[in-house]
Amino acid sequence: MAIHYPNGSSYKVSTNKSLKKNHNEQHSHHKLTIYGDRGMTLEQEINDSNNYYLHKNIAVIHKKPTPVQIVKVDYPKRSAAVIKEAYFRKASTTDYNGVYRGKYIDFDAKETKNKTSFPLANFHKHQVEHMRQCVQQGGLCFALIKFVQTDELFLFKATDLFTYWDNQFNGGKKSIKKDIIKKLGINIQYSLNPTIPYLRAVDKLLNSKGES
Repeated sequence: MAIHYPNGSSYKVSTNKSLKKNHNEQHSHHKLTIYGDRGMTLEQEINDSNNYYLHKNIAVIHKKPTPVQIVKVDYPKRSAAVIKEAYFRKASTTDYNGVYRGKYIDFDAKETKNKTSFPLANFHKHQVEHMRQCVQQGGLCFALIKFVQTDELFLFKATDLFTYWDNQFNGGKKSIKKDIIKKLGINIQYSLNPTIPYLRAVDKLLNSKGES
C-alpha cells in the first residue's frame, strides 16, 4: 500500500528487523534483570504499559491516532478490500499523550541502532515545535529513547532536547552523545508489570519540580 505525507512525498514503512528484540538473547549479570517481551516493538511495549496504567487507574495515556485519507481501494473479492493508496491528512506530532497526577503528559518514542549517539534526524521539526508549545502551556514533554543494540532505554526531557535541537542550526552537532543522554536522562529498566515502567521516571521529574 502506498501512503503519502500531506506534501505528496511517499512514506516508507521501516522493515528493519533489528527494531524487534531477540527473545533468546542472554545477558550475564550479578543480579536478576527482567526484560520485556523480546518479540515486541518499543511501541507495543509502551502500549502494553499504558494499558496496565489505565486498568490500575494510575494514568490515562494513549497513542495518538494517525488520520489517514484513503484514495484508492481494490476489491479482489466481495469479502475483502485492499487499500492501495492513502495520504496522511496532516503531519503527525508526538506519539502519546494523556494525564498523570493531574499533569498533561506528551511524549514521543524513538529507537536508534547507533551505539554511541542519537541522531537528531529521528525527530521532525513539527514534532519538536509541538513539544515546545506544550511545555509553554505547562505540559510535561519528553522522549523515550532506546538504543536497540545495547537494549538501553532512557527518558530524555524535551527541555534538554530543545537545547541540542536548536544548537544543530548554529554550528552544533546533529546528534546527541549517548553519554549525554545517560547523564541528563533517566534510565528505565524493564519489569514484569508494566513492561516499561516509564512513569517512575516521570515521578522523578515531577518530584524534582515540587509537583504534588
